[in-house]
Formats: sequence, C-alpha cells, structure tokens
Amino acid sequence: MVKDLSDMTLEELWELFPIILKEYNTEYPRWYEIEKEKLVEKFHDGTIVRISHIGSTAVPGIISKPTIDILMEISPDSDISRITDKLVSLQWGLMNFSEKPVFKQAYNKGYSKYGFEEKVYHLHVRYADNWSELYFRDYLIDHPDVAKEYVDLKMRLKDKFEHDRDAYTDAKDEFVGKYSEIAKMQYGERYRMNTVYNFDY
Repeated sequence: MVKDLSDMTLEELWELFPIILKEYNTEYPRWYEIEKEKLVEKFHDGTIVRISHIGSTAVPGIISKPTIDILMEISPDSDISRITDKLVSLQWGLMNFSEKPVFKQAYNKGYSKYGFEEKVYHLHVRYADNWSELYFRDYLIDHPDVAKEYVDLKMRLKDKFEHDRDAYTDAKDEFVGKYSEIAKMQYGERYRMNTVYNFDY
C-alpha cells in the first residue's frame, strides 16, 4: 500500500520528489495564467495587492525545476485564516507558515503520493513589499549570461543534492542574494509599493 503524503518522512518525500531540472516549457506562462485567474476570481474583494509569476519558470528559455512559482501579495489587514480556508478550497496544500521575521505562507499543488503530477505549483503568500524575487527574475531575463551561470550552478547542485531540497535551496542563496542586490541597484525601487497599491493583474 502506498503511504499518504502526510504519513511520509521527510526523507521519503525527498525520494519521491527529487530535484528535477528540465528544458524550458513554453506552456509555463499559460499554466501560470490559469492559476492566477482562479486566485483573482476567488479573492475579488481586494485581498490581493499584486500577483506575479516568479522563479526560473518565469524566465523564458532557461532550464529549471518544472514548478510554477506564484507570489501572491496581500494587504496587511487581511484575514489570514479566511485566506487559508479559501486556498484549501482551491486544492492548495499548506506547506509551511511563519510569522517572524516576516509573515510568509507557502502552498503547493501537483504533488501526489505517486509523485509529481503534470503541472506543479508553489504559491507564496506574503504581505505586499519590495520582494527580491521580482528583481532577481527581471535581472535573469535582462542578463542571459547571468541566467546561464545560474543554470550551470543548478545543474551542479542537482547532482549533489538530488534528494535534499533544503540543501539544494540553501546552496543557491549566495548567488541569488548577490544578483538580487545588484538588480535592486540597477532597477531602483521598481516594485516598491506606494500607499495606493499598483495591481499587477
């Protein structure tokens, strides 16, 4: 009998869901739009301040984990329990939740007890802010040489940490942090929120 995901150890989950890197899929933008529309429809009350496609699948042409990362920024007066209930009703599974040093929730979709489904998503729910992921994405799009360096790094790390997602992510931190800061200097405060929110959908 195959265990449910909730009954698996972390090691069993990493074995079932290894680090996989694939060539860019031109369907990624469409897959993002499908889920974005569902989220916008569910939260049509002003909860969402901005919603964005982030991560490597948002950078055309580069090798990446085939996971659509979505950043959903919410207003600071949002009812978190209500948001959680709505997302669960849309079949999002809560992966982790922290309040300090900043509020963050992470959800996933596309993980089954038999492995990855065709479409895999991670949803990052945060209060609206000047998030580095937006700058890093834009920098990779604008600088193909740096994007290639990033792919090369990920390929090396995949071989080393195929079944250790935390170590794989941690090992990328220095590179991501370096170019996120460079991007912020280059782009100014492109994603800084004003008092009047700018909607990105």
